[in-house]
Amino acid sequence: MDLFFSLTAAFLAIALLIPFYRVLTGPNVFDRLLGAAAVGAKTITLVLLFGVVYDRLDMFVDIALGYAILNFILVIAMAKYFRVTARR
Repeated sequence: MDLFFSLTAAFLAIALLIPFYRVLTGPNVFDRLLGAAAVGAKTITLVLLFGVVYDRLDMFVDIALGYAILNFILVIAMAKYFRVTARR
């Protein structure tokens, strides 16, 4: 079962590189915002997967919730900032 979780974590880590590439080289700001949100979602999934592997899901759920709230606030703040600067 640990092999399954290790392979899943490796697959998610590789899948994390795709939206991260979009954040770095996005053609416009909105693609970068969507990439940042996708990176956050995949990171939350990885954190929860580590919680299952270490058999401490209760602790890792709290960490994932905190990270999800932080990710949401940062993406909204970035969107507001870029909306204001795009008007100028």
